[in-house]
Amino acid sequence: MAEFTAKDVMALREQTGAGMMDCKRALVDADGDKERAAELLRERGIAKAAKRASKIAAEGIVYAYVSGKTGVLLEVNCESDFVAKGDKFRALVDEIAKQIVKEKPADVASLLASNMNGKSVETFVQEQTAVIGEKISVRRFQLFESAGFVETYIHMGGTMGVMLDFNCPENEATKELAHNIALHTAFAKPRYLAADEVSAETVEKEKSILMQEVLNEGKPEAIAEKIVLGKIKKFYEENCLLEQKFVKDDKVTIAQLIADTEKKAGVKIQLKSFCFFVMGEGLEKKSEDLSEEVAKQVEAMKK
Repeated sequence: MAEFTAKDVMALREQTGAGMMDCKRALVDADGDKERAAELLRERGIAKAAKRASKIAAEGIVYAYVSGKTGVLLEVNCESDFVAKGDKFRALVDEIAKQIVKEKPADVASLLASNMNGKSVETFVQEQTAVIGEKISVRRFQLFESAGFVETYIHMGGTMGVMLDFNCPENEATKELAHNIALHTAFAKPRYLAADEVSAETVEKEKSILMQEVLNEGKPEAIAEKIVLGKIKKFYEENCLLEQKFVKDDKVTIAQLIADTEKKAGVKIQLKSFCFFVMGEGLEKKSEDLSEEVAKQVEAMKK
């Protein structure tokens, strides 16, 4: 076997954009022949996948998968809406969701490093990037292991997803309640489950902002304090799921809706946790004028 150095690995990495370990493995398999190693990386789809690393993956889907009492809510991104709606991309997302339920990784890094049929999830994603032809990015996930049951709701084919963890028996009444709260969550987008989850720091910051706002309106400080207390109550009502007014009936809160269902069903119902993802939230989408893009390509051809 021909020898190669760390500089050779770096040079191959710069040439192909592939990862260090992939480059080292290719050089070993090619007996140190750098040209053959580059060809191997292309054949394996790794170089092609790496070329898309600078692309922005701001499309994609939010996906839910439930197996027994375990549920996962997952966001995987790609570059175009066309690919996001394709069967290959959705099959990939489904495989990753099942891997999360199986391995229960702590975070995305652990997920990507986990073994999936003899290869890492990261390698699996790279291979699929080469097949699908777009950059694919596993952005985030939430895993619930419930003592009761998990309820999920996916809006508009994956533009938003909700997952709830209920600690209670699963029956017709509790499932109807869960579905209604999932729909409500997608609409109301609460930040917290209950008021006691809001940190003291957050409350004090909100009070400070509201106090200044009221004082700027010319209210005396003594009156301003009472007004701020009222506004803080409204803050909880707007941002805490259990305090929010039910979107289908604003005469009851979500907490009251749960209590009413408890009486009807004769069981104790606890909503333990919730999460929701909005696809692409916070990601910047690359937008270029077509004429500018054509001009760039023409200029590149001249070089």
